[in-house]
Amino acid sequence: MVTERFEGGQEPHWVDIAISRLLRGGVIISISVVIAGLILTFVHHPEYLSSKPALGQLTAVAESFPHTLADVWKGLTRMRGQALVAFGLLLLIATPVARVGLSIIIFAIEKDRLYVAITVTVLLLLFASFVLGAAG
Repeated sequence: MVTERFEGGQEPHWVDIAISRLLRGGVIISISVVIAGLILTFVHHPEYLSSKPALGQLTAVAESFPHTLADVWKGLTRMRGQALVAFGLLLLIATPVARVGLSIIIFAIEKDRLYVAITVTVLLLLFASFVLGAAG
């Protein structure tokens, strides 16, 4: 693939398109998964639509909402709507992280070693914050 070089400080057009598609696709997929999780929840529990106390149980603090990746995976294997909603939110969180990963690839294609190093550092800091956040 032949890439355009930077002219006047602007990024090549294909870079804008690739980043735009990644971000747009990530948001659309995550929203679709969240909506599917909501639909699945109401299909499994139609009483939530007609009973205010039942809906209150769903939104109660004591309700078992998946809080870890293992909980999300377990809920997905059991076809729980709440787990699907949580998975959609995880996809939404992962979308900008994927953008950072795509930026590394783009900078490598452009042979811009400085920005590859900077972006790898940003990605490592993101991963470290996820690990430390999960531990705390």
